[in-house]
Amino acid sequence: MRPSPLYLEPRLEPRLRSLLETTDFLHTLVDALGSPLNLLLPEQLADNLARFRAVYRKHHLTGRIYFAHKANRSSALVRRLAATDAGLDVASLGELQHALGAGCTPERIMATGPKSREFLWLAARTGATVHLDSRAELDDLAALVRTHALPRVPVMPRLSGFRSPGVTVLSRPSRFGSPVGEPDELLDALERHRDAVELTGVAYHLDTTGVAEKAVALEACIRLMDECHRRGLRPRTIDIGGGFGVNYLADAAQWERYTTELTNAVLGRRPPLSWQGHGYGLRNESGTLRGALGLYPAHRPVAAEAYLDELLSHRAPTLGRPLGTLLLENMYDLAVEPGRALVDQCGATLGRVLEVRHTPDGDCLVRLEMNARDASLEDHGVLMDPVLIPRPGAATTTGEPVGVHLIGNLCLEADLITRRLVFLPRLPAPGDLLAFANTAGYLMDFNAGGPIQQPVARKVAAYRQDGAWHWRLDEQYWPLDTTGAATHQGDGRA
Repeated sequence: MRPSPLYLEPRLEPRLRSLLETTDFLHTLVDALGSPLNLLLPEQLADNLARFRAVYRKHHLTGRIYFAHKANRSSALVRRLAATDAGLDVASLGELQHALGAGCTPERIMATGPKSREFLWLAARTGATVHLDSRAELDDLAALVRTHALPRVPVMPRLSGFRSPGVTVLSRPSRFGSPVGEPDELLDALERHRDAVELTGVAYHLDTTGVAEKAVALEACIRLMDECHRRGLRPRTIDIGGGFGVNYLADAAQWERYTTELTNAVLGRRPPLSWQGHGYGLRNESGTLRGALGLYPAHRPVAAEAYLDELLSHRAPTLGRPLGTLLLENMYDLAVEPGRALVDQCGATLGRVLEVRHTPDGDCLVRLEMNARDASLEDHGVLMDPVLIPRPGAATTTGEPVGVHLIGNLCLEADLITRRLVFLPRLPAPGDLLAFANTAGYLMDFNAGGPIQQPVARKVAAYRQDGAWHWRLDEQYWPLDTTGAATHQGDGRA
């Protein structure tokens, strides 16, 4: 008896679903611009921003929402962002130049990440806020300001090494930031450089999804802000970074069933679910399951703006009141830096089917005109099924569900679009498209490259106007006629 298929259907909101249903439109794009092809939905970015802003209003908070630029290199997304009240978190000199060229004014730019002297200089020269990763970086910045007679630069030191009182909350160590347990050294340095920098707030970014861990960090930042004010410094903002997550899958039951069956496959209780028995971190040691599942939690009932709401509603570990209430009582601004969450549902990656063949072992291989770097699902541990888009004019066939291995266009054994067995509603045919949904956040081009001169996916921005879908090359998109009055949203800071 053939085992029933294990689907991991992607969550599709109306705008992205509508785009993926335009079969002729998508095939025309791929015919003209090649495969692979990245599709972007700039208007969805504005909608996601509004959802985050609604959480601010619910908790009566003010402050800036920054998009973490490293999540996607798109010009269309950055230009659409510039037409809103949001800011941009840039982590390199190139990203800072891109932000300025797209219309983001310096007071809306946060310079984060490891910084070269050139990056620091341009941030200081234009007046962007600088996230300080260390006291050494503070010294370098102050020296640049004095040497070049620049105005004082707004700065926010990044903090790390948070410790919970009472019951220990496990915290993942970070190589970034200044230890929060040594505030005197940091504040002494800030006071020493008051002629060159202006302390506007403090920040953290934790590589975790744990609300309790982030609550410890946020409460510690509130306490440090109090100490700053006792010293006569006047910071106003606490930046809690990103890590709000995305819900990629439509059905929680599918996720639970798949992870259960993957465990059974690793233990040999059912046929393999992946190429050469890959266990995604799980392994079978003499009948005992070992290891940990190294996958992104693809179905997350609380993610994005809902996660922010949960964090702000969470009670502080020692102060006892909701974190949002503490921010409000102290009249502190809240800054956030969503990356993946702010471009949720903002794009998809298309790959054309080149070949379908069966191996002597009975595996079905579907070769795509793309490679694993073009949709880096595996590198980020995100599992979801592609959407099958039949070629125009093909005979309508239903077929039977089939499990296939998706392979790329590189002559490398490791070039698997996904290591797992992917179940499709029918066997695809050459010329069909597979659409990998919701790839705009880190999955689209974070690892993209041009090995053996295979083309890197181009980007197009798609938008609806006059009841129909239209497109422009990513670098040619500007939020002018395509968005109309929707671009005028105010600054949201009152």
